[in-house]
Amino acid sequence: MVGGGGLSLQAALAHRASMGEAAVFAPRPSHHPARAQHLIIVFLTGGMSHVDTFDFKPALQARHGEPADAAGLRPDEARKQPLLGSPFEFRRHGQAGIWVSDLFPKLAGLADQLCIVRSLHTDIVEHFQATLAMHTGSSTVPMPSIGSWISHGLGTRNPNLPAYMVFAEHLPYAGAQVFDAQFLPAHHHGLRIIPGDDLIPNLKALPRKTSLADLEQEMLQQVNQDHAARRSHGADLRGQMSSLAVARGMMQTAPAAFDIRGESQATLDAYGVKPGDRRSFGWQCLGARRLVERGVRVVEIIDTGSGDNWDSHGDMAAHRPKAARVDQSLTSLLTDLRERGLLQDTLVAICTEFGRTPWTDGLNSKGRNHFAKAFTCLLAGAGIKPGSTYGETDELGSTIVKDPMHVHDYHATILHLMGLDHTRLTYRYGGRDFRLTDVHGNVAHGVIS
Repeated sequence: MVGGGGLSLQAALAHRASMGEAAVFAPRPSHHPARAQHLIIVFLTGGMSHVDTFDFKPALQARHGEPADAAGLRPDEARKQPLLGSPFEFRRHGQAGIWVSDLFPKLAGLADQLCIVRSLHTDIVEHFQATLAMHTGSSTVPMPSIGSWISHGLGTRNPNLPAYMVFAEHLPYAGAQVFDAQFLPAHHHGLRIIPGDDLIPNLKALPRKTSLADLEQEMLQQVNQDHAARRSHGADLRGQMSSLAVARGMMQTAPAAFDIRGESQATLDAYGVKPGDRRSFGWQCLGARRLVERGVRVVEIIDTGSGDNWDSHGDMAAHRPKAARVDQSLTSLLTDLRERGLLQDTLVAICTEFGRTPWTDGLNSKGRNHFAKAFTCLLAGAGIKPGSTYGETDELGSTIVKDPMHVHDYHATILHLMGLDHTRLTYRYGGRDFRLTDVHGNVAHGVIS
């Protein structure tokens, strides 16, 4: 078969293979045996309160209203503020007797599958910087996202879908920087899925005859490859070309991934997905499971955006509808993954950018301020010690007293479970080697089974 300009389809395919494009997408060997092949991140935007959810403090209840030293990371916090007891009821759950508040009644039922990390801490107490740090390890200069680093380190398990996909109905603080590849090749960038009618804008192919379209694509590929070959610094060009190749594959693959008509009614009910729903948090959780089934390496769900989120300054009661939005769906996601045999290969991280103060946000306030010195996240799935807690804060939840876990340690631990040594996962840019954890980070072996 010969196309325009005398280009044969066979020659174009051979040229494409000789340029090693397939190697861009192929799975890469890990540094050590991996416990997890996939990662699902659920990011609860705004700062979920640790002392109102998974870090019960009876002393805080007993000392409600008592003035306390409210030394935070802001200069204006160096004064006494009244302590605020939690308005939510805590109970022990599971064989391990893990404390969970009534904000998460369904997730509490999976206590024996969870590892509650109660000793996370970060460096900056503002949303933008803390959100950036939680995703990229840097709270100042934007760096590649953790999903991009994992894509760079391990490659993809499905060449027709990006290795890193992000459900984001609304952008979080710091915007798309939190899932950007930055200086890594462009095909490691997180693909944003916008829940609604047009999930991936500009993906639909124009109707054309298949034979002509194939020839046009192969001719364009050869021109692009020749253009890149004549330029010694062609990494960005090849990255863009690889991204376009994925986009072509996605035109056939992505619609099926998001078509939930084949799911049972019991599954839809479990996630809380109604007929015609393509937007709810439950639909996003179901979509995350379907993407993992299809080999996507990292899937993130960003709960809400930079407004109307977990940032409960005025009244902690505002946490209740936020928890109700996610509790059933997160429980169903973990249950569904386990029942399908996917949880043994999938690490699930449910996190937020920082915690909230044990004291009020001001006199006569029922809310809490930002708190970076201690907060909580949840881990579950592949390699995680189930039914456990890690780290400990003092009686008020204001200071870490056992097993502190900095964000760099958190990232190092996730990479370790994915089979990657965080000190060896590097990329040379601007004359130096960069990594997700910069020059920091220790693996928290206490969370690993």
